[in-house]
Amino acid sequence: METKANHLNEKPGFHIWWRLLRPHTLTASFIPVFVGTMLAVLDNSFRPLLFIAMLIAAMLIQAATNMFNEYYDFARGLDNENSVGIGGTIVRDGVKPIVVKRLAFSFFGVSILLGVYICMTSSWWIALIGSLCMLVGYLYTGGPIPIAYTPFGEIFSGLLMGTVIIGISYYIQTLTITWQVVVISIPIAIFIGCILLANNIRDLDGDKENGRKTIAILIGRGRAIFLLSSLMLLSYALTAAYIISGLLPIYSIISLLSIWKARKAVRTFQANTTNVGMIPAMVATAQTNTIYGALIGISLLLQILMPLPL
Repeated sequence: METKANHLNEKPGFHIWWRLLRPHTLTASFIPVFVGTMLAVLDNSFRPLLFIAMLIAAMLIQAATNMFNEYYDFARGLDNENSVGIGGTIVRDGVKPIVVKRLAFSFFGVSILLGVYICMTSSWWIALIGSLCMLVGYLYTGGPIPIAYTPFGEIFSGLLMGTVIIGISYYIQTLTITWQVVVISIPIAIFIGCILLANNIRDLDGDKENGRKTIAILIGRGRAIFLLSSLMLLSYALTAAYIISGLLPIYSIISLLSIWKARKAVRTFQANTTNVGMIPAMVATAQTNTIYGALIGISLLLQILMPLPL
């Protein structure tokens, strides 16, 4: 039987580093960049290198945030070998905590270099917004009062990873921002917030024992699941309203195909109370965001290739 000491003597393999990135969460950074850029292309503006730089920078910031989460949850004693739903590179794979922390800062460093390029070819105002995104990424689990320990985690993650990233992705292509872009970003921002809400529903008992005050803890598991379903319904209602009003093209109706995945997430939460049992619900919530966002982006691409009257 392997012991923890054996793990500490092993050289971490690629799969361990890959798991540290929590790749299933990276769509929360890819989708907003994709959608924001497609909105810009729809307005006849597209610079491929800026798109690639923005995409890589956003994904690196997301990955670094995941690493800070891994590091600080371990440092505060929240993670152990039996913890469910974590990367586990520190507590199970023997990766030194300082290595995880340094890697996170390295990712931030690369993001800063990409940000300099983005600013040089667009606007230096992006530097201020990008710095704010990285600061929030660090303070999410770092700092004296981590955002993840408060009821505001879903708001920060949805606003920054949804609306702000979509807005930046559009702005660096067009050098302008419109109210339509901000409004279109709202459903995606909500779905991104739902990913964190789903995670907090699953971790409710453990978070409560460790002094966190997430929205799931404050309102209780049943109401949190109801909130999750209500937010998802709101996103779909807004999408339908946007299509009817012409804010989104008729092609965007394909995004409603993701409803079955959202329904699966809610029903799985309702049917399970254990951490392991709720993991599929959390995964389904993340998949809902991915499918919905990807289909919105594809619908915009279809409008570009085969325009229909709005």
